[in-house]
Amino acid sequence: MEVPIILYGSSSLRKHCKEVNDTDDVHQISRMLLETLKKAKGIGLAAPQINLIKRAFVIDTSPLNEDDLAIEKFEGIFINPEIIDIDSKNIIFREGCLSFPDIFEEVTRPEKILVRFQDVLFITHEEELDGIKSRIFQHELDHLNGILFIDKINLINKKLLTSKLNKIKKLSKNQKNQQYANTI
Repeated sequence: MEVPIILYGSSSLRKHCKEVNDTDDVHQISRMLLETLKKAKGIGLAAPQINLIKRAFVIDTSPLNEDDLAIEKFEGIFINPEIIDIDSKNIIFREGCLSFPDIFEEVTRPEKILVRFQDVLFITHEEELDGIKSRIFQHELDHLNGILFIDKINLINKKLLTSKLNKIKKLSKNQKNQQYANTI
């Protein structure tokens, strides 16, 4: 079931998410995230981006794989994820976000990370990630902690984005008003 993606300006994007537990319908959460991500042709989507304040996100590298066959094709759901160790080497990469249409900025992040997460059966996994999977994991995990990629760009670039960010906030307000109107 595809749902709307929340845009910058919504308070949902700044909330610290709660853990997913066995009373949550993890299969429905997974379906909503994956179907919404695929429709948007993105590579990562976190639960707060669909107005669900839970610690879950999905990754799907297939849109990147269409442009670069060297990129490993990967699709997965990460429940209650965390980083347990980071590499000291950082890399800069141009990031975007479905909650920030048409904005792409350079962000510095650790190249490799050791992560722990659960799958839809609540089985815990530990895995070392590098490359694009590491980058997407870190970006989406930030969402679960109320951190946005624009929080990680330099101040001058953020200042230069002010008018674009204000336009997205206006769209977000209109989106919220439309959702409210649909419930009446």
